[in-house]
Amino acid sequence: MKKWKAGIIITALIIITSIVKMVNSNIEAAELIGTVAVEQEEGLEIGNVAPNFELQSLSGEIVKLRDYKGKKIILNFWASWCGPCKVEMPHMQNYYNKNKKAENVEIIAVNMTSEEIAGEKGIEKFVKEYGLTFPIPLDVDGQVMDVYNIITIPTTYIIGTDGVISQKILGPMDEKMINELIENLN
Repeated sequence: MKKWKAGIIITALIIITSIVKMVNSNIEAAELIGTVAVEQEEGLEIGNVAPNFELQSLSGEIVKLRDYKGKKIILNFWASWCGPCKVEMPHMQNYYNKNKKAENVEIIAVNMTSEEIAGEKGIEKFVKEYGLTFPIPLDVDGQVMDVYNIITIPTTYIIGTDGVISQKILGPMDEKMINELIENLN
């Protein structure tokens, strides 16, 4: 009888030890997987990789967000009829003229073409009137606007050289604010 009890106790200890080792191994694997997923998660929250898009620009070129990886990006969503956008654009252009090369920064101003009243001609007039020289991709069907969940315009995402979102700004920015946001960016 004593041998039988000793055998059960030894078997139980072996089973418990095996279960503990298996659980610890699974926890370590889950932590590693969780770390990798967080580093590469695409989304709209600060710390997420900004979703890629591909749009034709006003000048006819194809603009892909991923092609700008390695640069600091000011991703702006706007429309020509938007009053705050009209206030913001001269500040953005001034910043761009002064800092494009020195700060390794690119402004990508996605026009919400699906919401434009005056159409492409109105956009061209706006760009000419404000002397805009940065890329102006046209979101003709509103898909990028939907992906980025744009409700208020202007809306701007500040994206680091690693493609990760560092800030989201609702409403217009001035040149001082842009300088401060980019200075604090990787």
